[in-house]
Amino acid sequence: METTPAQADAEALRIQRVAVIGTGVIGASWCATFLAHGLEVRATDPAPGAEDKLRAALAAMAPALAELGLSLAGAEARLRFEASPEAAAEGADLVQENAPERLDVKRELFALLDAAAPEHALLASSTSTIPVSAFQDAARRHPERIVLAHPFNPPHLIPLVEVGGGRATAEAAVARAMAFYRRIGKHPIRLKKEIRGHIANRLQFALWREAIHLVREGVADVADIDAAIAHGPGLRWALLGPFLNLHLSGGEGGIAALFEKPLWKEVEETAAELGPARPLSDEEKRRIAAGVAEEMARFAPRAMQESRDRVLIRLLGLKLNEKELP
Repeated sequence: METTPAQADAEALRIQRVAVIGTGVIGASWCATFLAHGLEVRATDPAPGAEDKLRAALAAMAPALAELGLSLAGAEARLRFEASPEAAAEGADLVQENAPERLDVKRELFALLDAAAPEHALLASSTSTIPVSAFQDAARRHPERIVLAHPFNPPHLIPLVEVGGGRATAEAAVARAMAFYRRIGKHPIRLKKEIRGHIANRLQFALWREAIHLVREGVADVADIDAAIAHGPGLRWALLGPFLNLHLSGGEGGIAALFEKPLWKEVEETAAELGPARPLSDEEKRRIAAGVAEEMARFAPRAMQESRDRVLIRLLGLKLNEKELP
């Protein structure tokens, strides 16, 4: 029987305790998101000093969340650090896994989580590239409750969450996950078909591939390639996606008219010349890293990150007030 949106919303409202497995950059940001929306969090990470680092990270994120109208006040009482994934998953309504991007680690972890989490709990993975089906069968009890829930860094600011399932995932689990992430202010999108890297990462990877090709070919240096995006199409992409941007670029008749113009033939012919995907050599890695170091020479990394976050917050606020943007 198909789950209705109302049923999915009702199930999502029952999620009150979240287990966060792995509290690095992504996991800590997830913790901040969940706590800021009033949820209980049970966190765990095997790294030395992980609990202290998590609490320091939460304190650092609090001002940004406050600008979004969210608060971590009282969060200390709702956060508990556990010694193991099993202890964190016990009693959870949803588990958010953020382990390293290694298939063997995912398989081992989901076998443990499936055994420890209550039967009703959703098991969500933040995996960036690995399809759920690749590790789902390691869960012997309830593989049908394992879903993809891939965020973008930093998750406490970026709304996007890619949600999908594997071969054994129940449609009701995906619907419940979509409803939950929507409830906590995210913009979940549904993967209708599994693919390595999901959606947004594949789009990023295509851009990175061509950026590397342009460096290889000596077309421009690293800083100018970064500027080409940051001061050009990246500004539009922050507001509209690739298809809507094409539509607005098509003039009268929009994207359908654009496809019939001589320009589109040039687009297709240029696209056919894009650089091939091949591994970076050690020398190319050094060359690109040196270019980035030169570009960063006049910036402090922490200050740059803080500036990025401040602008992101203002941009998110502006977008929310513009009713004609999707």
